[in-house]
Amino acid sequence: VVAAMSFEWPWQYRFPPFFTLQPNVDTRQKQLTAWCSLVLLYCRLNKLYTMTVMEAQESPLFHNQKLQRKLPLESIQVVLEELRKKGNLEWLDKNKSSFLIMWRRPEEWGKLIYQWVSRNGMTNSVFTLYELSNGDDMESEEFHGLEESMLLRALQALQQEHKAEIITLDDGRGVKFF
Repeated sequence: VVAAMSFEWPWQYRFPPFFTLQPNVDTRQKQLTAWCSLVLLYCRLNKLYTMTVMEAQESPLFHNQKLQRKLPLESIQVVLEELRKKGNLEWLDKNKSSFLIMWRRPEEWGKLIYQWVSRNGMTNSVFTLYELSNGDDMESEEFHGLEESMLLRALQALQQEHKAEIITLDDGRGVKFF
């Protein structure tokens, strides 16, 4: 797991009770909302797309070493399930041990990619998936380094809008933009 960059932890992270899910329904809902925001922000800043529950549990995200507090595993699962209900997480296995975290939904990634394509006069161009997520021209773009599974979902969303077509090339898959 990537170490936290210059990341400003929210005030709750320095508050020991934050690491215990609260029994009061209203308080618990506010707490879950805060945890969900924290997870999405942390994963976005560290460009994390997939994680195992064990990696998450050991990461600074759920383990504040300064306070010597950890969110218990059962509570982490509650937070992850809350993210799933909001459409920001998808389980990658039946055991719910690894997950895809979507701090941007595929449609949002598709929109960003298409804006770049349009801005740079690249409609009617073909790209390999690798070029699109790792090309030198994309280094300053937010989608640079986008994991292939998420990239494909973004392109499928564009395909549904008739803005792109996923194609098979000799060396793998590519995409043509319209």
